[in-house]
Amino acid sequence: MGSPAGTCAPDPDTMRRRLYDRLMSQVSPLVDTSVRAGDFDLSDPEFWLKPRSYREGAFHALRQQPELAFFDEWEFIDSPFPKGPGYFALTRHEDVWHVSRNPQLFISGQGSNIGDLPQEMSEFFGSMIAMDDPKHFRLRSIVSKGFTPKEVSRIEGYVLDKAKALVDDLIERFPDKECDFVTEFAAPLPLQIICEMMGIPKSDEAQIFSWTNSILGAGDPEFGGTLEALMGAAIGMFSYAQALGEDRLKNPGDDLTSVMMHAEVDGERLTAQEFGSFFILLVVAGNETTRNAISHGMRTLTQYPDQKDIWWNDWDGVTRTAVDEIVRWASPVIHFRRTATEDTMVGNTKVLAGQKVVMWYNSANRDETVWTNPHEFDVRRSLQPQQAGFGAGGPHFCLGANLARREIAVAFNEIRNRLPNMTITGEPDYLQSNFINGIKHLPCSWA
Repeated sequence: MGSPAGTCAPDPDTMRRRLYDRLMSQVSPLVDTSVRAGDFDLSDPEFWLKPRSYREGAFHALRQQPELAFFDEWEFIDSPFPKGPGYFALTRHEDVWHVSRNPQLFISGQGSNIGDLPQEMSEFFGSMIAMDDPKHFRLRSIVSKGFTPKEVSRIEGYVLDKAKALVDDLIERFPDKECDFVTEFAAPLPLQIICEMMGIPKSDEAQIFSWTNSILGAGDPEFGGTLEALMGAAIGMFSYAQALGEDRLKNPGDDLTSVMMHAEVDGERLTAQEFGSFFILLVVAGNETTRNAISHGMRTLTQYPDQKDIWWNDWDGVTRTAVDEIVRWASPVIHFRRTATEDTMVGNTKVLAGQKVVMWYNSANRDETVWTNPHEFDVRRSLQPQQAGFGAGGPHFCLGANLARREIAVAFNEIRNRLPNMTITGEPDYLQSNFINGIKHLPCSWA
């Protein structure tokens, strides 16, 4: 219907502002609503050390702006790489999904992280997430042979076995019924599963774990905190993987490494070098993201005991939505970047060819225009619209999403059955990072 005679329809910016004003009542105390756009700099490392409520307030403020905010990149002292030209921050669910689903218009091959790296280095660290078609399609087609429903179902048994063994270990080693939830359960579970999948001996798990922490914890003093530590870990992991791939090519076994090294697409196989880079992506992403989803999930179930009771009392009916709500809530990967290939519009903002856009998944997963009460944890929240924690669709959607969902479900089912009183008893020790929403340590008790 048109506007009544003698009146004018509000312009889109006014309508957007009115919508957000109406939705303010849905914002919980977890959000510092006093924060205003212009008060902060997403590129400043100090921003990522501020209280979580301040950060949520900052992204809340950005979502209210009619146009995309532009941020200069941070100039790091002693960095071997030049300061980049800056980026637009995509904070709304609609914009993140739009960019993710238009890979010809917004490419990954010029870098998937905010800063610019030489293409060879970007692909070394990012493997196929830093590639565009046809290279991306070829590599993903080959490695996806290891993630078919048949392959995922094949490992179902030892996902359960690993979870049971870890709980057995907790009960035996901690008679006082207290431990660090991250180091003793959330971190070992996905690591052991990936190592088992890849055919990595148990004796090498600690080294793999150390390399993983160094790569994603490059900004955190506990894990080295330097570019040198990151490079050393990446080279060590790459060399290990390359040797593993070459061995399975000659001596295939019953593991994922053998499946991928012998998989063919149009007569092509993975090279040992390609497998080495993909191994870094798989082990780092598969370990860090799942362990952080489990860690955030356990803390949140403690904060929302009513939601824990709902899930525990209707396991079969609620698990599917509960797992995706944990991923939405945790948003383990905070952002990825794309580069525009031509002049285009994202929402109300013109983005020029060659400019960077950064998709803030954590913000898309709190968009008040998409979810009712986004700052409340709801294990029965609808699966539609989809949360952005697995990459917001498109060709770079997380290859291991179904495996991650299964690991999260199995982890909490084992806790529900055998340690139903487990709770988090202290504040989390967060990873210092603008890339991974990590928890390093988290005290728990099941007394």
